[in-house]
Amino acid sequence: MKVNHIQHHDRGFTLVELLVVIVIIAALAGLTAPKLISMRKKGDQVVAMNNGRSMVLSMNDFSTEYGTLPDRETAKQVTDLTGSKLNLNGDSANDYFRQLIASGMLKSEDPFYSKTPYSTKKPDNNMTGSKALEAGEVGFGYIMNGNAAISTDDPNRVIAATPLLNATTKGQFDPGPLDGKAALVYLDSSVKLMQIREDNKKVAIPGSKTLLDAGEGTLWGPDIKPVLKAPLKKGAKK
Repeated sequence: MKVNHIQHHDRGFTLVELLVVIVIIAALAGLTAPKLISMRKKGDQVVAMNNGRSMVLSMNDFSTEYGTLPDRETAKQVTDLTGSKLNLNGDSANDYFRQLIASGMLKSEDPFYSKTPYSTKKPDNNMTGSKALEAGEVGFGYIMNGNAAISTDDPNRVIAATPLLNATTKGQFDPGPLDGKAALVYLDSSVKLMQIREDNKKVAIPGSKTLLDAGEGTLWGPDIKPVLKAPLKKGAKK
């Protein structure tokens, strides 16, 4: 009796078939990646806006308690009244914001965070000694009137902003983190997303010029000299 032996061979992918699969996967990734990036940046916008609202609410509480927003004068008042051991004597946004923690107006570091290239360390809420608002944990810049606090008599003024371009004080913004937008924190407890201009990386303010322009016809008027205090980059010394 003759028996036919049929051999079954498992045929693997040929090189051409593998290349076709790779091309299809790459095409699908190319289609979905921009949407995923956009969704992530929208999420970062929401985080910045929510944190900004929490921050300015605590600032208004601070102003009620101390008669003004954080500045060099209130640093001593906070230390004297609370006995806090936190360092409040620097001139960065971290130092001024730290007064809100030392005074008890905030019990979390989270409201000072937003997604930026310089705030690469999410707040760990370790607020003891030198760990409170370390370099890299703050994404917002703080706006002052020279070395004094901005007056709270006009709720339409901006008190903080993010993301600053290279964490500098020139009023320029980085269009990358928040999808081309800057988040501006107003004294009336609102946070507005403003388009960053492509030509100079600044933002135009309705009824004014750019953010730090002072004088008649601006957000600040003739009596205020807006100065931006930048946050400390991760690794920077206080």
